[in-house]
Amino acid sequence: MSNSALLERPITAPVRIISAADAAADLPSIRSPRGFALYVGIDEIKAAESGVSLPLLVDALRRTLAELAPNAETHATVALAPQSAGGRDLDVVRLALHEPGAIARAHAAVEEEKDEDAGVVVDISRKRVLLDGESAAFTYKEFELLQYLVLREGRTIERSELVSALWQASSEEDAPGERTIDVHVRRLRAKLGRHEDIVRTVRGVGYRFDRHADVSIRYGHGTPSPDRF
Repeated sequence: MSNSALLERPITAPVRIISAADAAADLPSIRSPRGFALYVGIDEIKAAESGVSLPLLVDALRRTLAELAPNAETHATVALAPQSAGGRDLDVVRLALHEPGAIARAHAAVEEEKDEDAGVVVDISRKRVLLDGESAAFTYKEFELLQYLVLREGRTIERSELVSALWQASSEEDAPGERTIDVHVRRLRAKLGRHEDIVRTVRGVGYRFDRHADVSIRYGHGTPSPDRF
C-alpha cells in the first residue's frame, strides 16, 4: 500500500476541535527555576579566625555573581540565633531562615521527644534504651544483646548464634557457654521491668524480639547499620 493511499483513507473516528485555551489547560504544569538560595554556616568568631567577616563574605559573593551574571538580583539575610544555640552552624542558619526541610526535621524531633513519655524506645543511633522517658542503666553487653534481637525482629535467634556474634573470644575457653546467655537475658528482662516480655523465650531454641504497640525503634539518619540485615 502506498503512502498516498494511507493519507487518503477516510477518517471514521470523531474529530475533536481543540481551542488554544483547551490546549493550554491540557498541558502539564511546568515549573522552572527562578533563582537559588545559598546557606552559609559560619559565625563571626570563625570568620574572624579565617581573617574575614560576614559582611566581607557577602560582598565577595555579590561581586562574583555580578561578574558571572550581571542581570541577577541579590538579597542577603544574616541568620540570628541565641549564642547558646547548639548544633551545626549550617543547621541553625537553615532553621533561622525557615528553610522547609529544616523546619520539618525540627518538628519531627519534637514529636520524637513526645514519644519518650511512655513505653520503650530502643535508640540504635544513640545506643540507649528509654523506659517511660527515663534512660535505662543497661550495660554495654546488655544493650548489644537487645540490639541484636531488635535488628532481627520476629526471628528466633539460637543461643549459639548470640554467643558467636556478641563474644569475639580469642579462644574457645574465653567464650561463654550458651547458658550464660540465659543469665544475660534474665538481667536484661529485669531492667525492662513491665516490658520484659518484648524478649521472648523460644523453648529449646533461643530468643526472639516481639515489638508491642508501646515499643518504638530509632535507627537514626543516613545509611542503616549492616546489622539490620
